[in-house]
Amino acid sequence: MQITKAGEYGVLGLLNLARRGAGAVVMVDEVSREEAIPASFLRKIFQTLVRAGLLRSVRGAKGGFSMDRPADTITVLEVIEAIEGPIALQPCLDEPDDCAYLRGCALCGLWGEAQEGLRAVLGRRTLAELARRQPPRVRLGRPADTPV
Repeated sequence: MQITKAGEYGVLGLLNLARRGAGAVVMVDEVSREEAIPASFLRKIFQTLVRAGLLRSVRGAKGGFSMDRPADTITVLEVIEAIEGPIALQPCLDEPDDCAYLRGCALCGLWGEAQEGLRAVLGRRTLAELARRQPPRVRLGRPADTPV
């Protein structure tokens, strides 16, 4: 199992919003530019996060996206699974009936333990916590909000 760019970009996009504070409404193009994420890809990711209830879409001249819940209530696990689907290190952990070794796989317990460990780590980390640990991106020695 590998976290795709969509999952990574989803977390980075939400971290950008979390650093701005509650209620901030931001256009995708601004987040895209600051995080170096292709805007069209980020739009699709943000729409997925709206459907998952993590973001809110705001229409109008001052529209864009904002967090739908406080950043300290959204875990990295929620973001990743909203984009990627449930984390499963092996298909047999997600669909055990499809496992050819259902009655005697020595690895099943190990994979399950590793999967639960990963889910526990991602489930303990909130966007607010990560936002405090990650400053805005810097480009060519300039802060991201400095005009080029």
